[in-house]
This record gives sequence, C-alpha cells and structure tokens, in this order.
Amino acid sequence: MRRGFKISLSQSVIIPHSIFNKRFINNTTTTSLPNDDNNLSGLIDPNLDSHSNESSVLAQEFAFLRDSLLTTGADCSSSSSERKLDVYGKSSHEAYLISSAIRNNNDGFGDKTHKFLRQFRQKLNEKLVVDVLNLIQNAELGVKFFIWANMQIGYTHTPSVYSALLDVLGFDKNDRVSDDLLRDIRDDDKEVLGSLLNVLIRKCCRNGLWNVALEELGRLKDLGYKPSRVTYNALIQVFLEADKLDTANLLHREMSSLGFRMNSYMLGCFAYSLCKTGRWREALELIEKEEFVPDTVIYTKMISGLCEASFFEEAMDFLNRMRSSSCIPNVVTYRILLCGCLNKRKLGRCKRILSMMITEGCYPSPKIFNSLVHAYCRSGDYSYAYKLLKKMVNCGCQPGYVVYNILVGGICGNEELPSSDMLELAEKAYSEMLGFGVVLNKVNVSNFAWCLCGAGKFEKAFSVIREMMSKGFVPDTSTYANVIGFLCHASKVDKAFLLFREMKKNGIVPDVYTYTILIDSFCKAGLIQQARTWFNEMVRDGCAPNVVTYTALIHAYLKERKILNANELFELMLSDGCIPNIITYTALIDGHCKAGEIEIACQIYARMRGSGEVTDVDMYFRFDGSGSVDPNVVTYGALVDGLCKVHRVKEARDLLDKMYVEDCEPNHIVYDALIDGFCKVGKLDEAQEVFSKMSERGHSPNVYTYSSLIDRLFKDKRLDLALRVLSKMLENSCPPNIIIYTEMIDGLCKVGKTDEAYKLMVMMEEKGCNPNVVTYTAMIDGFGKVSKVEKCLEVFRQMAAKGCAPNYVTYRVLINHCCVAGLLDEAHQLLEEMKQTYWPRHMASYRNVIEGFNRDFIISLGLLDETSENESLPIVPVYRLLIDSFRKAGRLEVALELHKEISSSLLYSYKDKNMYSSLIESLSLSGKVDKAFELYVDMIQKGGVPELSVFFYLVKGLIKVNRWEEALLLSHGLCQTEIRWVPNEDASEGN
Repeated sequence: MRRGFKISLSQSVIIPHSIFNKRFINNTTTTSLPNDDNNLSGLIDPNLDSHSNESSVLAQEFAFLRDSLLTTGADCSSSSSERKLDVYGKSSHEAYLISSAIRNNNDGFGDKTHKFLRQFRQKLNEKLVVDVLNLIQNAELGVKFFIWANMQIGYTHTPSVYSALLDVLGFDKNDRVSDDLLRDIRDDDKEVLGSLLNVLIRKCCRNGLWNVALEELGRLKDLGYKPSRVTYNALIQVFLEADKLDTANLLHREMSSLGFRMNSYMLGCFAYSLCKTGRWREALELIEKEEFVPDTVIYTKMISGLCEASFFEEAMDFLNRMRSSSCIPNVVTYRILLCGCLNKRKLGRCKRILSMMITEGCYPSPKIFNSLVHAYCRSGDYSYAYKLLKKMVNCGCQPGYVVYNILVGGICGNEELPSSDMLELAEKAYSEMLGFGVVLNKVNVSNFAWCLCGAGKFEKAFSVIREMMSKGFVPDTSTYANVIGFLCHASKVDKAFLLFREMKKNGIVPDVYTYTILIDSFCKAGLIQQARTWFNEMVRDGCAPNVVTYTALIHAYLKERKILNANELFELMLSDGCIPNIITYTALIDGHCKAGEIEIACQIYARMRGSGEVTDVDMYFRFDGSGSVDPNVVTYGALVDGLCKVHRVKEARDLLDKMYVEDCEPNHIVYDALIDGFCKVGKLDEAQEVFSKMSERGHSPNVYTYSSLIDRLFKDKRLDLALRVLSKMLENSCPPNIIIYTEMIDGLCKVGKTDEAYKLMVMMEEKGCNPNVVTYTAMIDGFGKVSKVEKCLEVFRQMAAKGCAPNYVTYRVLINHCCVAGLLDEAHQLLEEMKQTYWPRHMASYRNVIEGFNRDFIISLGLLDETSENESLPIVPVYRLLIDSFRKAGRLEVALELHKEISSSLLYSYKDKNMYSSLIESLSLSGKVDKAFELYVDMIQKGGVPELSVFFYLVKGLIKVNRWEEALLLSHGLCQTEIRWVPNEDASEGN
C-alpha cells in the first residue's frame, strides 16, 4: 500500500528540474521519514548530481545578485505572499499532506479526516502542528485540528502552537478572536483555553497593542482564568514602553498579590522607567520589595533613566552607590552615562566621566568619540576636541575619516574665519590625517582652503587642493570658485589669475560665478582690458553673463571715463535679454558721477523716479518695466556723494529730505558724504545740522564723519571747536586714525603751532598709529613755513630711520624750504637723491604720488597745476626752483649746469621761456655776455619767442663789457625788424 502511494505520488507530481530551484529540491528531498520506504525518491532527477559542481560555482559567483534580488523581492511582496512563500517553501511534506486532506475531504473534519490523520499520531510534534495550522488558513478547521492534536497521547501544545492558532483565528489581521471558537476549545479542555488566552495577551503585548491586551486580560478573567507570571511581565513591559507607569504599577501590585515576581529584565525596565520620571526612590523600594540584589545591569539601567531625565547628580550618586555595593561599573555603564550627558550637552560632566572611565580601563566606542568631537566643535572648544583624537589613539581607536572631517569642518566651516591658533590646530589635524591616509570631503576641502587663503597662506591652500587631488579628490567648479572668490576679496588678483589658469588646465569649466568674480575684481583693480578678455571668452564658450557680470564691467568703463564702451556693453546686455536691475542703475549713477558726468547721473535718477521728460538717457530704459525701478539707499548714496564731490551740496541735501519722505533710511555713506560735502565748501553749520540729524536717527558717527569736521575746523582756524569734536570722538570710543591725526597735524602747522603738531605726531606713534608719508610731509612743510629748516631736515632723517620712504611731494617741499633758507647745497643734494630713487617717470605715477595729500596743500605747492601742465616729467618745476635760487645767489655755474641737464632731456615749453629769460638776465648783468647769447640761440632753436626784456638785457650786457659796436648793431637790427612783442606775463600780472 505504501509503495503504491509512493509511486502514484511520484508519477503525478514530478516537475522538470530545469524550472525547479535546487535549494527547493534539496529542502524537499532532505526531509527524512522514519524509514527508507517513505522517502520520495521519485522527485529527484537522477541526472542532477552530474551538474552539482557547475551549479556550486555559479551559486558562489552570483551570490551577491541572488541576495540582492531576494531582498528586493522581500521589499516588494505583500505579507500574505511572504507567508505563502514561507509556508510552501519550508513546511514539511507531512504538513502539506495533512492540510490538503483536512481542506479537501469536505467532511467538516469528520470521520474520513480522522481516519486519514491516524497515520500521523506518532509523528506529531511542535513543528508539524505549526506547519499544518499555517497551511490550513481556515479558522474553524484550524481549531478542530488543534483540538484533535491536543487529544493525542504523547503530544502537548507549546506557546508556538498557540501563537500559530491565534494567527489562523485572525489575530495577525487585528481581528478579535471569536468567542464561539474559544468556547469550542474550552469544551474540549479548559486548561488549554487558559494557556491560549495567556499567549494571546502576550502576543498583543509583543505587538504593542496594550489596549487590546487589556481587553483580552478582562476576557481571561471573565472566563475564570488567571494570568501567568510571564503574562504579567509582558503586560508590565508593554505599559512601561507606552509610558503608562501608573497602569504598570497596578499590574505589579496585582501580580505581587498572586505571589508572582518580576524577572530581572523586567525589574530593570521598571526601575529605568521610574528613574526616567525622577522617581528613583520608588525604584529602589521596588527592587527591595522584589527581594532582588541590584547588580551592574540594574544599576546601569537606573543610571540610563536618570540621565535621560537630566538628573545627572543623582546618576553620579548611583555610580558611587554601585561601588559601595561592590558592583563595578562596566563599559556599558560609563558609555550610557557619557552619552546621557552628551545628549543633554553637559560637556563639562563629559570630560570628568571620560577621564574616570579611561582610568578604570573602560573605553568609549569610536562612534561615541565621533559624537564627543562633534559636540565640542559645536561648542567652540576645538582644543579639547583635538585632544580627544589623542585619547582615541590611547584607547586603541584609530581616528578615521569621520572624526577628522568633523574637527576640520568644525573649525573651518563657520561664516567667520577662525583665529590663527584654531587654524593652526586644523593644519595640525590635517597633517596627521594625511599620515593616516585619510582625506577631507569635498565641502571641507573648500572650507579649509578658504580659511588658509583668509590667513594669507595661499601656497598652503593650493597644496591642500593638490594633495587631495592626488588622493582621488576631484575639485569641481564650486571648489575653485570659492578659493578664487576669497583671493579676489583679499585683493590677491594675481594669485586668483594663476588658480583660474590651473582650473582650466585641469579641465574644469568655469561657471558664471567664477567669471563674474574675476571680472569684478580685475575691474576694481583697474585691469579692465583683462576683465573684458574674460568677458569675451565666457561669451565665446557659451557661458551667458548675468546682470552682475555686465554691471561690473559697465561700472568700470564709466569710472575710467570710457562712456562709449560702457554704452556699447549696455546695448549688448539688453540685446542678450539681460534686464538691468537696481544694482545696474546704481552703478550707472555712480559711474557717471566718477566720470564727471553728474548731469547724466541726475537724469538717470529722474527716470528711475518716473520722470518721462528726460530723454537724454533713453538708451538706459528701452525695455518693459524700465520706469519702475525704485532707487535704494545705495543709489541715493552714490548720487549724494557725486553731487557733493562737485560742490552741489544743496541738491544733495534735498536728496536726503527725499529719502526721509520715501521712508528710505539713510546710511553712514549718505551722512558722511553730506557732512564732508558741506565741510569742503565751508558750510560748517549745515554740516553740524546733518551731524545732529544723523545722531538723532541712531547712527553713531564714525572716524570718517569726525575726519571731515575736524579738517574743516582746522582750515577755518577754529581750533577750540576742533578739540571739542576730538573729545567727543574719544568719548564715543572712536579713536582717531592716521587721516585724522594727519589733518590735525597739518591744521596746527598752518596756524604756526608746529611744536604742538610735532608732539601730536609723537603721541600718535606712541598710540600705535604710525605716521605715513603724508603726515611727515605736512610736518616738514609746517617747520619750513616757520623757518625751522634744520628741524625739517631732522624730521626728514627721522622719517627715513622709521622706514617711511619719502616721495616726490616730500622732496619737493623740502627742496623748496631749503632754497628759501639759502641751503642751496642741501637742496641740490636732495635733488640728486630724488633722481636716483624717487623720480616718477610718467604722469600716472606722478598722480599716484600726490594721492592722499590734502588738495589745498597740493595747490599751495603748485603741484596741481604741474599735474595738468606737464604731460611727461613733473621734475621741471624742481629744476626751475633750484636754477632760480642758484641764479639769485650768484652761483651761475651751478644754475647753468642744472639748466643744461634738464634742457637736454625735455622739449621746450612756454614755462621754460621765463627760465631762459632769467638766466640770460643774470649772465648779462654779470658780464658773461657770450654765455647769455648761447642761451639765446638755444632758446630760438627750441622754438622759443624771446620777450623784449631779453634783448634789453643782452644790449645792456654788451655795453657793460664795452662792446658798444655789437650793442648798436643789435639795437639797429631790432628797430629794422618787424616783431610783434609778446607782453611779459609776470609784468602784466604785476600791473
């Protein structure tokens, strides 16, 4: 009979192995039966073994793919399909036969089914019953099989069987188990139903269904059963996890009244929950009531609860209580205590706990070290964060990628640059991580390089990028752009240019931000041609300029008075569809002001305000919405400053009132420009009115505000008021800068108070504000004007000793005063020194030299006229001064030598006519007529037109040496020649 059953089954269920998983075949065929006759050998393909080696190799090679697919399949399938796969893939053959018979006999578990199940009585075990229940998937049939199994001799239900039955009864679908089915079980065996209900309650607890667990507890009691100790433990646990401590307490009292005690694990959980709410005394009472001797685990759980509730003092007390109870804290105890303090940002306690645990040989894990470093970096304690790296090494934890990036990122990832000490710490950490083969991430490479550039360590920044590149880091556009941006902001445009070239060399395509910041920086440095080259390059390479790019270049062209170039670029901007914004119009106003086109700047402002009457600036408003651009505080600031520069201070003051009306709060730039403008035109009362208005509106005057007022007061010789302003400045904690000190020194010198000026210069140096070339030059000029030329020379020598190089203006002032004082040799020596060292060879250099000097001071020296009259070398006036001084002193040889030197290197100018005339006069009067005639011939050859006085002195010179005949011939020649005499300018001015 068994043999026939085997054959019929094998003939009806054989499946080709090509579509059958080998693992399924193995699982199926290796389920052994008590004797060989029950082996289903017919399911095994006899040819399968011949390919076993090949299959084994393939399984190993594709294990990763199989695991991945299985994981994906698990994620995508529903819970029912998972159960089905588990049921049919892992259930025994006997379970499959039993479940099929129960479902397919259609006798409601009647005689036929009972008769079939007899053969499996001896085989009943926990696994078989669980498998059958899982396969039946029918509540009524499942209960009947459960009852039948319970009646078999030698078999007893286990918790797993109860759990499987509950799943069949619909518990896994959160359905309430039917009372009818439970009554069927109770009618068969009351004890079994009690066990089932206990398992049901525990199952609810495991799933977190504390409300359902309570309902089932009530049903259990209603049916006359008592919860078991395990059930009480499960109930207490679920209510503790739900933070329902009072309910857990009630259950514990009920449990205790029945003589049950909690297990050690549940006791620890209960103590933890009590400590978490600050009820640690109750926790101790509970432990005592349970007659349990606290161990390290219990104490650790209580410490964990106290830390979570921020009861750190109590937690430390429990640590001491542990030691007094001969319970040694272990690494888990310390880690919990450390992490508790760390989570609550109690970093001072963390230091003490870390020291204690390391002393006792308990070491934090690498993750805890990482968290500690992160916490101390966030608090700004980078020094201790770095020390933690050393502690990691001492604890046997090698610092890695995460912790080094946390530290470097913490130091360098802020908006502000780190201090030099902190940056040095980051560099030290960086060197260490390189030694360990650890690299920075992309963000930290940029931030670290940015900080190094901020400290002027540009080569180090480059080396960081190169080192990271050698370790696989590929810098992208943003990395380069960030460093280039900082270099530009630090005025290191040469290094920014080199880095930009390296960027393109490495195949990194610059974006619009990189191009724009380079263009803007080079424009501000006056390198407009290079900026335009980059603009053309970005357009050629398909990188569309944005409004900031266009605005930077347009503004630069306007400041250089290249208005046509600016307008051409604006037209290109509009044709490319780039709409100008408020920044563009502000740049247009500021640029036209700096280009001297103040009227156009005012017209642009008027059009911005909506005036349609102005047509001269139509080109800037040829797009939709162009008349609706409202000026902002920067726009007003640019126009106010421009108007004040050309002394149109009334219009500038009207703009200030307009800002008040428009609710556009003026800033320091507006107020400072107005105050400076009023001071420049001598309207001190109006300046003081704006100053008062500025203070009323909450703006504290700054050093530039005070500078304008003090400068004006000194020019007006109102020294008492100047000193009051200075006192007010000091009261407001606004120390004078070098500009104010220099203005005060120059003002004191102008009123003859040179001793006070010199004391002030000494004082400013003592205050740490070193005088510059303008300060020294003003002091030298002051001493010279009161005829203290020796003091002038002393200051000049002091200036050189202090490392402040004199410039052309300094030499010009000192030579002038030496000549006035008759110290011609010293003046000549100064000229020689100036020629060897500080002789500017072009007008651009000359203009740069006089920048920074007071305009009135420059005018008083005649240098402003020289700037416009001399297109090549401004040294001529110095020679003219020396030549005239030596001539008047009767030292004609030196005067002639100087004249020969300068005339050989310069083209003749109308100013040189007076130099020739004065020399010819002196030579003639001194009897050196031949030399006078040589100068006359040289003058004629250079295109000069002599004045009548020149011939007069030549004739007079000839008579003086008794050369009457030549004198008569020269006079007769003059009478016969039609000459239109040019009047002597000096004479006409004198008249």
